[in-house]
Amino acid sequence: MDYDSVADELYALRPEEFTAARASAMASARTAGDRELAARIGALRKPSLAAWVSNLLVRSSPGEVEPLLRLGEGLRQAHQDLDGAQLRELSRRQHALIRALSLQARQLAKEAGHPIGEGVQREVENILHAVLADPEAARAWAGARLTKPLDAAVGFPAVAEGARPQRPAPAPAPSRPGRKASEQQRRRLDRARKEAEAAERELRGLRDEAAAADRAAGEAKRQVDALQRQVEELTGELERVRSEHQQARFAERTARERARTAGRRVREAGRKAATAADRLERLTSSDA
Repeated sequence: MDYDSVADELYALRPEEFTAARASAMASARTAGDRELAARIGALRKPSLAAWVSNLLVRSSPGEVEPLLRLGEGLRQAHQDLDGAQLRELSRRQHALIRALSLQARQLAKEAGHPIGEGVQREVENILHAVLADPEAARAWAGARLTKPLDAAVGFPAVAEGARPQRPAPAPAPSRPGRKASEQQRRRLDRARKEAEAAERELRGLRDEAAAADRAAGEAKRQVDALQRQVEELTGELERVRSEHQQARFAERTARERARTAGRRVREAGRKAATAADRLERLTSSDA
C-alpha cells in the first residue's frame, strides 16, 4: 500500500462509499504494521457532492485539464493588461466554457448513478471559476482530490457591459522594451483566445458525443426491454410446453401400463379358452 494510490482510489469512489472504504484501508495499513500510513489515510476527508463531481470531471476527462490550466494562465495574464472591451469578450468566453464543463460534469455524475441538481452544478461552476483565476486552486483541482468547493470569491474582476476602462495616469512614451512587452502581451492574448476557442470546439464535440451516447443508451434500453418481454413470453411458453410434455409422458406411461394389463388378460383368456376346448374335445370323444 502507498498513500497516493489509496487516496486516488478513495476519491474515485462515490461520497457514500468513501467512509467505509477509508476505514477498510486504515485497517489494512494497521495490519501491515504501517501506523503512520493508517493515520494519514484517516486524515483524508470525505468530499462534498460538488467536490466529488469536480474530481469526477478531472478523472473522466483528463484531456480537459491541461487546456483549462493553460487557458487560466493566459486569462490571468490578459486581465492585467486588457481594456474593458477585451475583458468583456474574454469574460463571455470564460462563462461559456465554465457552463459547458459544468454541464459535462452533471452528465458524468448522472452516468455514475448520482444525479445532481442546479445548486450543486452552481457549486461546480464556482470551482471552475476559481480554477481559471487562481493557480493554487488550479493545482488542487487538477489533483482530483478536492474535499470541498474552492473559494467562490476567488475570480476575475467583473467587467460590466458598456463600462469604460479606467485610464491610467499619463506616462512617458513607452521605450522600445515597453513595446516589446506589449507585443508579448498581444501574443499571449492571441494564444489564450485560440486555446479558448479550441476548448469550446472540443467541448461542443464532447456534448454532441454525450448526446449521441444518451440516444444510443435509450435505444439500447428499449431493445433490452423488448427482448426481456420476449424472454418472459418464451419462458412462459416453455413452461407450458414442459407441462404438456410431462402430461403426455404420464399419459403414455398410463397407456402402456393399461396395454400390458390388457395383454396379460388376453393371454390368460387364451389359455382358458384352450383348456376349455381341450376339455370339450375329450368329452365329445368319450360320448362317441
